[in-house]
Amino acid sequence: MRQIHINEVVEKVRALSIDINTNLGRDIADALEKAQDIEESTAGKQTLSYLLENIRIAREESVPICQDTGLAVIFVEIGQEVHIVGGDLKDAINEGIRQGYREGYLRKSVLDDPILRRNTGDNTPAVIHIDIVPGDKLKIEMAAKGGGSENSSAMKMMKPSDGVEGIKEFVLDTVRMAWANPCPPIIVGIGIGGDFEMAPILAKRALFRHLGDHNPAPHIADIERNILKEVNGLRIGPEGFGGTVTALAVHIETAPCHIASLPVAVNIDCHVSRHREVML
Repeated sequence: MRQIHINEVVEKVRALSIDINTNLGRDIADALEKAQDIEESTAGKQTLSYLLENIRIAREESVPICQDTGLAVIFVEIGQEVHIVGGDLKDAINEGIRQGYREGYLRKSVLDDPILRRNTGDNTPAVIHIDIVPGDKLKIEMAAKGGGSENSSAMKMMKPSDGVEGIKEFVLDTVRMAWANPCPPIIVGIGIGGDFEMAPILAKRALFRHLGDHNPAPHIADIERNILKEVNGLRIGPEGFGGTVTALAVHIETAPCHIASLPVAVNIDCHVSRHREVML
């Protein structure tokens, strides 16, 4: 049985909290540079140049890419041969976030109650998902999810007869309703299957995939490509100013579901798609 002390978890999450908010992943930055090359509208090209300049400044000066430094969303895979020692795993994750958001001068956006709306003052608690997997490793994946993109997301319990065309229509309607609110060009995460609670988690999980990596199932990959083409056909464009690049990628995750159900969730991420992972 391998032991991992919570202090290691605290330190890794602390570092992740700062890094994802100041240093955009290379896959996203590369996609934005490519988008600037293929964008057809003048306003869209100019907007993408501003976004890229902002990303460069944030990286070089270690300042937040965006003023909304997000709600921390954590996916943990803990090997069944791992023993966490020294305290509680969730407490350690939240302590790492607490330290990182304080030391990185990152905005604290978490409220203790959705109705009374008092700020907790340290951006905790995080939304934490934990899975037990084979092995003796601990993988922590973290995202900083902004409010504008999260508010643009949607979930629908569809009928099986709605099929692929119904799914496409729902996704397009969701993106159209969102328009500029999630700060396009966006990444569209789609969860199909499972049940009412699982589909949104699949959609959120899809956003952690390396940008542009398609689902391994060929028929799902074809749907991803088709929806991306149609989303960009909406011509919302960078930051809603019009253009040919509304989305950088569409990622779909699926799960088995009931014969009477077709749950579909859409979780949108802004162009600052902040996520990292670490393995202990």
